Amino acid sequence: MDATNRETFVAVQKNGDGDLTAFQTSTGRVLDYQQALAEVKSGAISGVNVFKGRDGEMYIRGDADGDPTNNLDQLPPF
Repeated sequence: MDATNRETFVAVQKNGDGDLTAFQTSTGRVLDYQQALAEVKSGAISGVNVFKGRDGEMYIRGDADGDPTNNLDQLPPF
């Protein structure tokens, strides 16, 4: 799958602490965090990657491109 036909995240849901809990894709699908994590790992979502935090857990983050406006935290809520 090349980047042109991979989905992207266009909106997010956050909990009361501001942590990301769900994602909406460019095709309108809604994924909870674990579903999104699996899809990012499989390469189905463009513009993001998975990293292992200091706590040993896996997390989703936007690809570093120097543009803070497309960070996951900056996406609109849904």
